[in-house]
Amino acid sequence: MIRKAAPVLGALTAVLTVFAPAAHAADMRSRQWYLDAMKAEEIWQVSTGSGVTVAVIDTGVDADVPELRGRVLEGANFEEAGDGRVDKDGHGTNMAVTIAGNGAQGGIKGLAPGAKILPVTSSSDALGFGGHDGLAKGIRYVADTDARIINVSRGGKPTSEDMAELRSAVDYALQKGKLIFAASGNEGDEGNPIEYPAALPGVVAVGALDTKGKVTKFSGYRDYVALSAPGDKIPAHCTKSEGYCETSGTSYATALASASAALIWSAHPDWTANQVLRVMMETAGHDGPVPSKYIGYGTIRPRQVLLEGKGDPGPADVNPLLAARTPSTTPSASPSPEHTGASGNEPAETAAARADKDVGVPLWAIAAVAVAVVAIGATAAVKVRSRRA
Repeated sequence: MIRKAAPVLGALTAVLTVFAPAAHAADMRSRQWYLDAMKAEEIWQVSTGSGVTVAVIDTGVDADVPELRGRVLEGANFEEAGDGRVDKDGHGTNMAVTIAGNGAQGGIKGLAPGAKILPVTSSSDALGFGGHDGLAKGIRYVADTDARIINVSRGGKPTSEDMAELRSAVDYALQKGKLIFAASGNEGDEGNPIEYPAALPGVVAVGALDTKGKVTKFSGYRDYVALSAPGDKIPAHCTKSEGYCETSGTSYATALASASAALIWSAHPDWTANQVLRVMMETAGHDGPVPSKYIGYGTIRPRQVLLEGKGDPGPADVNPLLAARTPSTTPSASPSPEHTGASGNEPAETAAARADKDVGVPLWAIAAVAVAVVAIGATAAVKVRSRRA
C-alpha cells in the first residue's frame, strides 16, 4: 500500500495488483463485487444519481477516460492554470470513476452513474501535496457552486495557519448546505494519526471495509469516524501504467459514500444535506453499540432507503452529525489522548486486535457468501456473522 510521505496532505489509496493491459482489459464490472452485493442494478431502476453533482477535490479529473466522457463539468485548478479537467496523477480520476463511471468499453461502473462530476484540483501530486491551502480554497469554491456533495479522498495534518483556513472553509460549505465526505486515513495500523479534514466537525469521515465486511487493518479509526464503505479490492485505472489495477484505501470508501449520497439525493431532491446524511446514518449496517470508532454509525446501505423506503429524514436544519457530537469527541488542532481515544504514543488497540473486531452485518458480505454457496451447489441458507466493532 502506498503510504503518505511526510506530515502533509496526501491521497489515501493503495495500488496492489495489475489486472490487464488496456488493449486487453477484462470487463471491470464483473470485478466490482461491492456493486453486486449492494444490489446496484436494482437501485439504478430507482436512482442513478442524475441531477446531482459531486465535487471531487483531488488531483484533477481526466475528462477523456471512456467512463467519464460527458460526465465531467468545467471546474477549477488551485495549483496552476486550468479548469480541473486534467489529471497528472490519476488519483482524482479514479475517485470520479468510482462515483460516476458509466462502464464504457468494458470499464468501471460508478455507484452513481447518472451523477455529474465537478473537478477541483488542489494538487497535481497525490502523495506530495505540501499543504491544505489548496484544499481550503477548493472547498470554498465548491460551496458557491451547484454541487451538493464534496468528496475529499485525502487527508493529513495542517499547520496552525492552514488549520484555521480549512476550518473556516468547511464551516462555510456546511452553511451553504453542502455534504462533505472525507477519508479517515490509511495508517490505522501505523500509528493511526488524526486526519484532516476528516476530523473537523460536520465532515463525514469514512472508514474502509474489506470484501467480508470487516474493517481493514489500514483503515484509520477515531471517535470522529461517521460511516464506512467498501475500500478493498476495488478496480481502478492504473496510475503508473496502462490498464486496470486492483486497489484499496479509504479514498475509495469515501468515493462510494459520496456516490451513495448522490443516489439518495437524486431520488429525494427536496431533502437537505442534513436529511440525506440522517437517513444514511439511520440505515447504516451495524451490529452492536453505535457509533463505533471503527465504522462510525455503520456501513452505507443506500438500498435500505431507495428500495425499502427506510430512514426518517427528520428536521431539515439540524445536522445529525454535529448534534451527536460531544466535546470529548470533537478534536482540536492538537488533540489530547482523551479526544482521540488513544494513548499518547500508540493506537488504543493494535491492528491485529482491531482485525478481530466486528463491523456489523453489511448486506454485501451476506450477498457475497450466498453467491459462493450457490456456486458450490449448496442449498442451505447461510447466515454470516461479522466480528464486533
